[in-house]
Amino acid sequence: IIAGRDTTSVALVWFFWLVQKHPEVEKRILREIREIKRKLTTQETEDQFEAEDFREMVYLQAALTESLRLYPSVPMEMKQALEDDVLPDGTRVKKGARIHYSVYSMGRIESIWGKDWEEFKPERWIKEGRIVSEDQFKYVVFNGGPRLCVGKKFAYTQMKMVAAAILMRYS
Repeated sequence: IIAGRDTTSVALVWFFWLVQKHPEVEKRILREIREIKRKLTTQETEDQFEAEDFREMVYLQAALTESLRLYPSVPMEMKQALEDDVLPDGTRVKKGARIHYSVYSMGRIESIWGKDWEEFKPERWIKEGRIVSEDQFKYVVFNGGPRLCVGKKFAYTQMKMVAAAILMRYS
């Protein structure tokens, strides 16, 4: 059973499309999975992973994160002001006003992501062998602040499970 099944399945479709377009990324993901599998000693079947194994799949998570940056499952969002407010740029927002923003467009802004914003580049999410989290309001795929998706970690685990199982069997 997949929580947030629609958003998770949409994310995986775009992920597999991008991986197919970037065979070097697929090779790196498979190398990571094989290294993790080699360490396993209590494995009952060759297709099983433990929860800790998914936490070690750093490059796979980076590739999933990068695909969500370029193709977010929820490309448009809307928020409504509960009271009068002022945005960081000085814009006044009246109580009840609705603000629509494009998560899709935010993942493609050069001033946010750099000159290589168009590139599918999982490496942008890794520093010193670990996943780096961008400012939660720069990468709003899972929302931000008090509305940060409670299922974010679970979604990543599920996507890693599916992606690893499929990539190990199919090219």
